Amino acid sequence: MKSASSRSAKPPSAKRKSTSMKSKTDWARLKADKPAGSTEHPEADVRRIVRGVVRKGLEPLPSKASISLRVDQDVLEWFKAQGPGYQTRINSVLRAFRDASV
Repeated sequence: MKSASSRSAKPPSAKRKSTSMKSKTDWARLKADKPAGSTEHPEADVRRIVRGVVRKGLEPLPSKASISLRVDQDVLEWFKAQGPGYQTRINSVLRAFRDASV
C-alpha cells in the first residue's frame, strides 16, 4: 500500500494557465514576406547568395595572400567608383592579364 505522500498517490496537477492575456506578437508583420536584399536586411544580397549556390560542387577557390600594393590614386578611385568589391575586381583584372599573357 502506498502512502498518501508518494508521487503516484497524488492526483495529477491541473495545467497552469498562461500569465499573459494576449499575445503581443505582430503576426501580420512576421507573415509578410520581405524580399532578399531589402532595406531592413541589406546584407542579404541576392548576388551573394547566388554566387554561393553556383560555387557549390565546384573546386574550392584558391587561398588568397594579403599584400600591400601601391597603385595610382586615379586607378584606385575608378575601381572603388564601380561599387563594392573593388578588390575582387582588381584581382579579376590581374588574373585576366595573367591568363592572356600565357
